[in-house]
Amino acid sequence: MVEWIIEDGLTEYDHAVALMEARAAEIASGTAPELVWLVEHPPLYTGGTSSDVADLRDPDRFPVYATKRGGQYTYHGPGQRVVYVMLDVGKRGRDVRCFVQDLERWVIATLGEFGLTGHIRDGRVGVWIDRPDKPRLPDGRPAEDKIAAIGIRLRKWVSFHGISINVEPELEHFDGIVPCGITQYGVTSLVDLGMPVTMDDVDVALRRSFDTIFGPDRA
Repeated sequence: MVEWIIEDGLTEYDHAVALMEARAAEIASGTAPELVWLVEHPPLYTGGTSSDVADLRDPDRFPVYATKRGGQYTYHGPGQRVVYVMLDVGKRGRDVRCFVQDLERWVIATLGEFGLTGHIRDGRVGVWIDRPDKPRLPDGRPAEDKIAAIGIRLRKWVSFHGISINVEPELEHFDGIVPCGITQYGVTSLVDLGMPVTMDDVDVALRRSFDTIFGPDRA
């Protein structure tokens, strides 16, 4: 069984990392069940293992944390659902690429609960939404905005860190970084797209779609 915890209020980032690392060690040793932990953070930036300091446009705006997850700079803050996944990838096929693809499929299935179609793009980590209401890019490609970020780390084949979905964050807070090192595209949220949804709605959708991707028959 996978345990689910929905954290009230705002969770400090250092506390989240400490809890994830401790829980991942317990899962690896067989002394604790897998965990999906849903949190919100106060405004902050995190830089993954591929971060380029040049992408940190405003380092004094919010606290900046160096983290050992994959990926580049991202923003976390109120109105964004951060989903930390501590799952035993060793028992789920030992295929890191497949696991990341399953996380992407989970986000897409969750967005589908609200009638939205998420996309995966080669060379661009995360989940993207077409924006036909926006002007095309200078090279003629359709406009797209990022709605979810993904970054994980494995230790002894147990994952931690995870995904973040923009529900109703302050989108201007992303201006302090180059999100995931990509400059040509914007960032959006469910509310920005006109979806009258709450964090509780998103949590229900996450839970409902989880078993489809990660349920017992997939372990």
